[in-house]
Amino acid sequence: MVSKLQCKTLIALTLSAAMGLTSLSATAAHPFAVAGQPLPSLAPILEQVTPAVVNISVSGTKVSQQQIPEAFRYFFGPNGPGSQQQAQPFQGLGSGVIIDAKKGYILTNNHVIADADKIQVMLKDGHEYEAKLIGADKGSDIALLQIKAKNLVAIKFADSDKLRVGDFTIAIGNPFGLGQTVTSGIVSALGRTGLQLENLENFIQTDAAINSGNSGGALVDLRGELIGINTAILGPNGGNVGIGFAIPANMANNLVQQIIEHGEVRRGLLGVAGQELTADLAKAFDIDVQYGAFINQVTPDSAAAEAGLVAGDIIVSVNNNQIRSFSELRARIGTLGPNKKITLGIVRDGKQIIVNATLKPADSQLANASNLHPSLEGATLVSTEKNKGVMISDVQARSIAAASGLKQGDIIIGVNKDQVKNLAQLRKLLSKDKTTLALNIQRGEQHLFLVLR
Repeated sequence: MVSKLQCKTLIALTLSAAMGLTSLSATAAHPFAVAGQPLPSLAPILEQVTPAVVNISVSGTKVSQQQIPEAFRYFFGPNGPGSQQQAQPFQGLGSGVIIDAKKGYILTNNHVIADADKIQVMLKDGHEYEAKLIGADKGSDIALLQIKAKNLVAIKFADSDKLRVGDFTIAIGNPFGLGQTVTSGIVSALGRTGLQLENLENFIQTDAAINSGNSGGALVDLRGELIGINTAILGPNGGNVGIGFAIPANMANNLVQQIIEHGEVRRGLLGVAGQELTADLAKAFDIDVQYGAFINQVTPDSAAAEAGLVAGDIIVSVNNNQIRSFSELRARIGTLGPNKKITLGIVRDGKQIIVNATLKPADSQLANASNLHPSLEGATLVSTEKNKGVMISDVQARSIAAASGLKQGDIIIGVNKDQVKNLAQLRKLLSKDKTTLALNIQRGEQHLFLVLR
C-alpha cells in the first residue's frame, strides 16, 4: 500500500552549490579504488548542499469529530448535533529545503505542517528558529515557510523536465528523528500517477532510501541541484523497499512562485475532460500512439476551445515535454497559473500538430477550508462575485464543518469584528487566531454568528 509516513514517508535532501566532480558515472557505485586512483565520492557535493536541508518539528491541536451515542442525543433535542468535536494535541517531524537564503524561504510538504500551531526549524549547525507559514497547497502537497536567519545556504533548482530514467539521485533528510542522513539511488521512473496520494500527481520515482520523517526533504542530482521534494513511499507496513516518490522541482517551483506572489496557488484552466489513452482507444482511432491524454470533451469558450482543440484529440506533450497520461496532463496544467501560454502537441486523425493555448483563470477560486481552520474541515469555500464574502459551496456530511453548523450556501461576511470580502482576506484573518472565532454568516435573508473553537 502507499504510505504517507509521519508526515508521509519521505526523505529530504537539500542542496545548493553545483558539484565539481569530474567523472561520476557508473564507477560512482564501486566500493574499491580503480588503478590506484582515489575512490569516487559524493562527499564534495554533500559538503556544499547539506546545509540547505533542515529538520522541521511541529506541534498543534487536531480537532476530530466524535459521534454522540444515540442514547444521549435526547439531551440535545431532535435537531441537536449528531457528533461533538474533540481536540487532541499532536507533534510531528519532517524535513525541508532552503530555496532562498536572503528571504529565508523553506520548501516542504503541506502534510508536514498541516494543522500545526507551532513550526520549529533546525539547521544543520544546530540553530533553531520558529517558522512562519507563508502559504500551502493541499492538492499538490506543497508548503512554503519563512525564517529570519542570517548566513543561510540555499539550494539551486534543476530543470526536472530534463530528467531521464537512470539518472543518479541523492536524498537527504531526518529519518525517524535520527538526524541528517544521506542515501543515494537512481531515477526509477517518471510521471508516476494514479497513486491517490494527492489531487495532482506527477511523481519522480526513485530507489534512494527514504523513510518516515523525511517528508519535505530534497532529492538532488550529481550537480547538487534540487530535482524533487520527497513525498511518499510504497511499501508494506510503511517500510522502505526502494520505491519512493518525489514532487518534481519544476512543479514545486511553479507553485511556490504563486504562493510568494499571491499568498495562495491560483490554477489555470485548459477546459478539457478526458481519460487515459488505452490500447482499445488507440485501435479504435487507428493511431500508432501508446501514451497520451485522450480528450472526450472541450468546454465552450475555454482556452482549449480557443486553441482549436476538439473531442477525439490526443494530447501527447505540453511545452515539448511528453505526456504519458491524462493524470499527468492534469498535474502539469494544474500547477501552472492563469494566463500562462503553453504549447500542446496533438495527435489528430493520425497526424501530429502543434497548437498554442493561453490558460484561463478559474471562474471561482476554490479552497479546502481545513487549510484555514480545523473547525472548517469538510467545507469547500469560494469567493463570491464582486467581493461580497466567501460562500460555502459544499459541506461534507458528518464532517467537522457540518457539526460546526455550517451549511451549503452560507456566505461568510465577517470574522469577529472584521469584514470578509474574499478568500484571501478570510485566509489572512484566520491565520491570526486559530482558537475561538465568531463567523458572521449570511444564510438566505438571515444573519447569524457561528462560534468556532
